[in-house]
Amino acid sequence: MVSLLQEIDTEHEDMVHHAALDFYGLLLATCSSDGSVRIFHSRKNNKALAELKGHQGPVWQVAWAHPKFGNILASCSYDRKVIVWKSTTPRDWSKLYEYSNHDSSVNSVDFAPSEYGLVLACASSDGSISVLTCNTEYGSWDAKKIPNAHTIGVNAISWCPAQAPDPAFDQRVTSRSTAVKRLVSGGCDNLVKIWREDNDRWVEEQRLEAHSDWVRDVAWAPSIGLPRSQIATASQDRHVIVWTSNADLTQWSYNVLHTFDDAVWSISWSTTGNILAVTGGDNNVTLWKENTEGQWIRINYESGTAIQSKQPSSHHPHSQHPQQQQPTQQQLQQAPSHPGPSSDSEHSSNLSNSNLSNSQLSN
Repeated sequence: MVSLLQEIDTEHEDMVHHAALDFYGLLLATCSSDGSVRIFHSRKNNKALAELKGHQGPVWQVAWAHPKFGNILASCSYDRKVIVWKSTTPRDWSKLYEYSNHDSSVNSVDFAPSEYGLVLACASSDGSISVLTCNTEYGSWDAKKIPNAHTIGVNAISWCPAQAPDPAFDQRVTSRSTAVKRLVSGGCDNLVKIWREDNDRWVEEQRLEAHSDWVRDVAWAPSIGLPRSQIATASQDRHVIVWTSNADLTQWSYNVLHTFDDAVWSISWSTTGNILAVTGGDNNVTLWKENTEGQWIRINYESGTAIQSKQPSSHHPHSQHPQQQQPTQQQLQQAPSHPGPSSDSEHSSNLSNSNLSNSQLSN
């Protein structure tokens, strides 16, 4: 059963772009075009516990680190900065680190699985991806950059789970191995790319082509012991695509989950990786679940029942993707510095671009 848990008036002075719950689902962070980040208790009252000010422009996204590192939150902004915040109590926050080595808007941030340490990935409109690693013993940060990751700009970033997808009930598996560090990114070149850490640098491992417009969001599904990996991607082309690979991540096929009525802005997996939340320009939040036949069905909001999508679910081998239309030189010159909303209607639709609670979606 899907039901509304709570409504929170953030009292932001401008549009809210993103919201994220912490690991335990107790603290809620929101960010806005008013340049601030606000912290709330998700289940007590609607008054902000803290207001974090440090950006000089719209704040696009926030991300929580694993609680083993303390209460740590990252935010990214149009002002080209990434700020990592740390609190001693939910009301007392201070800057832990500020990164300003991007040449354009920073659109997405995501903390790596805790097995890798305190590591943050950042995606920017300058076309590059930064990977920031903290030495927690000395409090120093190291930055590595993936230049020219996507033409025009990078819109979204997501980490691969740290655990390799070993079969859950394979008696031959004595312990689960730690996987190689991987990232998935989506950009204004309509591409989805998988990056792998190779010694001291990051290399492009896979290029997934199926979208016909900007890729707005990417989300690598949690590993639940199945011998496969899944990535969900959302695009301006109104499609959500679920990519599925074999255990060694060498072959990917895709399945169009649904064709929506408007651009799709944001997607989020449940903690168990079996439910996908989708939100976009149609101002709706829908929940989708894969059935035993590999078809994606929508969960009805009122009754909790499943409704099969009208969009036929067809699997395509990655080698048989549609022909991509490359951007012209004129399009490159006219592209905005931030791949965000460019019209009033799009600004309104972006109000629905909020991550849902993984703890709520797992029910």
